[in-house]
Amino acid sequence: MKGTLWLAWRQQRALVACAVVVLLAAAALAAYFRAGMLDDLRSGLFDHCDPGPLYCTRAPDGLPQFLDVEPLRLLGALNLVLPVLVGVFWGAPLLGRDRELGTHRMVLSQGVGRAQWFASRFALAALGTAVLSGALALLFRWWWEPAVNRSYGVFWYEATALTGSGPSLVAAALFGLAVGTLAGLLTRRVLSAAAWTLLVTGAVAVLVQWTHRARLLVPPHRYVSDGWQPKEPMGDKWSTGHYGLITGSGRRDSAAECPFPSGRELRECMTGHGYVSRYYEANPAGDYWAFQWADTALLGGLALVLLLVTVLLLRRRV
Repeated sequence: MKGTLWLAWRQQRALVACAVVVLLAAAALAAYFRAGMLDDLRSGLFDHCDPGPLYCTRAPDGLPQFLDVEPLRLLGALNLVLPVLVGVFWGAPLLGRDRELGTHRMVLSQGVGRAQWFASRFALAALGTAVLSGALALLFRWWWEPAVNRSYGVFWYEATALTGSGPSLVAAALFGLAVGTLAGLLTRRVLSAAAWTLLVTGAVAVLVQWTHRARLLVPPHRYVSDGWQPKEPMGDKWSTGHYGLITGSGRRDSAAECPFPSGRELRECMTGHGYVSRYYEANPAGDYWAFQWADTALLGGLALVLLLVTVLLLRRRV
């Protein structure tokens, strides 16, 4: 390891060590609590529970019964804020510290080109970010597997699972790194870059969650059934909360027009008002990957754009 790559390693090795410590601690906790989840499942306490959104209840008192999934949700929460942490603590100082102290001039005066200086730094940071985020995503998935899409576990559409696992986490972390790097180049101050990174990555994280709730990138499916038969169970689908009734002409009205469960009363009401079927809108569990790849394309594309802007600005700012 020589030249700019050696210098980049010298400056980032503390961050790499912190990432390794975080990953090892998360792996140890995951192994411990996952073993406890498996023991609870093997004990037979949850054998009577059906999959689906309804709570699993205990036989003696009827109270809801859950696996101990709060530590898993904590890992998911860590993954949710990982892009912010990467951007603030890894991206912002990447160029910002040298710009603030002026040490980059000494490096560049040694015959090192700007492209080589930047590429070695960013490549090492990007590799570390990808490995850390990818490992945490896989760790969450492995820990989550015994409780996936169960009333006593964690459903795929919960924010900690949908955003804190899969390839979208890697794209989000690289986006945070790109934001911090560009902010450090523009502001020349690490603290200012960190503040801007926190603001931008936080705003984008909120925007991504909004696209999930609004089903902006992955539209829901519409499930139609006649009104006098029980509708298809919701199961592990993610409901939009949109329910309604359909007339013979195809017009959709609110379910409040006939607020009865499946049976004679509902059938009479629907016939009297000219309704021929009812519907609800939801995303099936298979859409987990549609959300993942949509988020990956969005955040990965933004990261590439920010990286390109950073490279173009390096000619004038350094």
